[in-house]
Amino acid sequence: MYDFYWYPKCSTCRKAKAKLDELGIDYQAIDLKETPPSQQKFEKWFKEADFPIKKFFNTSGLVYRDLNLKDKLATLSEKEMAELLSSNGMLIKRPLLVKMIKFSRLDLKNHLIKKYKKMSWLDSFFM
Repeated sequence: MYDFYWYPKCSTCRKAKAKLDELGIDYQAIDLKETPPSQQKFEKWFKEADFPIKKFFNTSGLVYRDLNLKDKLATLSEKEMAELLSSNGMLIKRPLLVKMIKFSRLDLKNHLIKKYKKMSWLDSFFM
């Protein structure tokens, strides 16, 4: 079972959700604007992820730009970044797919690539 954090108005999120449905993957859809992940979850995911923390941020979003985070992000601690992400779901790069306790964005990509060759759409969902 996966937790699928998404923003229903986002076309990329809707495409990802449709693909998960098509593939029969069991997930719980969570609107990240209404219910962003907790600070504790982000702190845990930061440690488990094999990519930079900056990739969790929606760097092209209005909130990111309004807060001038491009210049501030490098000066923030991991705890401060987790607090910031959990305070506003629009700061989160979406969609975000989590399997149980372990962050598994790349695990899903590898699983689907093995199962379904030539799925270039995956690269647009998984950094």
